Amino acid sequence: MEGFRFKWGVLTGCVSVLWKEIQHAEEFLIKPESKVAQLDTSQWPLLLKNFDKLNVRTTHYTPLPCGSNPLKREIGDYIRTGFINLDKPSNPSSHEVVAWIRRILRVEKTGHSGTLDPKVTGCLIVCIERATRLVKSQQSAGKEYVGIVRLHNAIEGGTQLSRDHMVTMHDVLDAQWLYDNHKDESYLRRVVYPLEKLLTSHKRLVMKDSAGQISGFWGSFKGGRNMVNAICYGAKIMLPGVLRYEDGIEVNQEIVVITTKGEAICMAIALMTTAVISTCDHGIVAKIKRVIMERDTYPRKWGLGPKASQKKLMIKQGLLDKHGKPTDSTPATWTQEYVDYSDSAKKDVPAKAVKAMPVVAEVVKTPKRKRESESEDTSPAALQAVKKEKKKKKKEKAKAAMESTEEPGTGDSDSTKKKKKKKKIKVEMVSE
Repeated sequence: MEGFRFKWGVLTGCVSVLWKEIQHAEEFLIKPESKVAQLDTSQWPLLLKNFDKLNVRTTHYTPLPCGSNPLKREIGDYIRTGFINLDKPSNPSSHEVVAWIRRILRVEKTGHSGTLDPKVTGCLIVCIERATRLVKSQQSAGKEYVGIVRLHNAIEGGTQLSRDHMVTMHDVLDAQWLYDNHKDESYLRRVVYPLEKLLTSHKRLVMKDSAGQISGFWGSFKGGRNMVNAICYGAKIMLPGVLRYEDGIEVNQEIVVITTKGEAICMAIALMTTAVISTCDHGIVAKIKRVIMERDTYPRKWGLGPKASQKKLMIKQGLLDKHGKPTDSTPATWTQEYVDYSDSAKKDVPAKAVKAMPVVAEVVKTPKRKRESESEDTSPAALQAVKKEKKKKKKEKAKAAMESTEEPGTGDSDSTKKKKKKKKIKVEMVSE
C-alpha cells in the first residue's frame, strides 16, 4: 500500500509538471466561433481556467493580433508585470528585502502586500512595477502566524510548513545571474509569476478585443472599436463589449475584467448582477476601480470612422481649423450635416440664463458711470482739500485717544511720563 501511495504521488507530480510545461509552450485564448465549443479548460492557465463554465453572451468578435498570453510575454514585460512569492529570511525587515529585490532585478518600483516582523520568516508577496497596483487588494487577505513549540523532548512526526511555489532571495539572485550571463530566462520565469495569478479568486468578466459600443469622456461610438484600450483610457464598461461572464456576480462586488487571452485589464466594481447581464441588451456593467494593463498595449481604434477620417482630411486641406471647427472656406453641406456633440452641450444652455445676462450687464455698468461722473467733477484743488480734511480728522482722533488715556488717574500719567523719560535717555545714549 505504501508503495502504491509513493507511485501515485510520483505520477501526480509528473502530470502537474507536464501540464505546466504545456501551459508555457502552447497558446491559450478564446477564439471567435459560430457555436459554443465544448472544451475541457480545467487545466488552462490562470484566468482562463474553467472558462467553458462561464455564461456565454456572444461568441462573435474580431480578434486582434495584439497582447499575449501572460505566461508568454517577453521577458522584460513578464518581469515588469509579475510578482514574487518570497520566503522571507529572518532578521531583515520587509522594507529591506523589497529594496534588495529592486536592486537585483534592476527595476524602478517594487512593493510588498503586508509587512512581516524582522524575526519572522515566511510568505511575503513582492509586486514588481505594474503589479504594485494590486498591493492594496492583497493587503486585505490577512496574515497568519504559525509557531512550533518544543516541550522537553523533540516531537515525533512534527508538522512541516508547506513552502510550495515559494522562492528565496538566493533563487532571485541566481535567476538574474543566469539571465545576465547565459541569456537563459527559464529560471526567471519560475521565480516570477504573472500578476494574473493574484486575481484567480475574483469573479471574471471577459471583454471582446473589438466591441460594438464604447462610452466615455469622448462620447459614444458604435462599430468595431477596440474596447480593451478604451478601458485603459477610462471608458465605461458597456454590456455590448462583454463576451462571457461568471455566475454569482453581485452589485458592488469587486471583479476582474480580462481579455480573450487571459490578460487582466482592470479591477472593477459590478453595477449589474449575473441575472441582469443575461436579460439586458445595453447598459453599464461595471465601473473601473483600478486599471492594470498598460495603455496602448492594444491599438487605439477610435477616430477611424468615415466622419472622423473625412474631418481629418478637411483639416489637412484647410477647410477646417486645427480644432475641427468650421471656417469661411468650409462647405455648406458640412455645416448642415455634421453635428458637433461637444458644442451641443454649450448650445443647450437655458434661455433664462441668456435673458438674465443683459440685466447683469446693466447692473455692472451703473456704478462705472457714477465713478466716471465723480472723476470728471473732481479737480486738483478739490482733491487737495479732501486730503487736508482727512489729515485733520486723523489728528483729532489721535488727540482724543491721548486724552482718554490720561483721564483714568494721575498714577497712569506719571508712569507714562517715566516711560517717555526712559525712552529719551536711551535715544541719547545711542546717539552718543
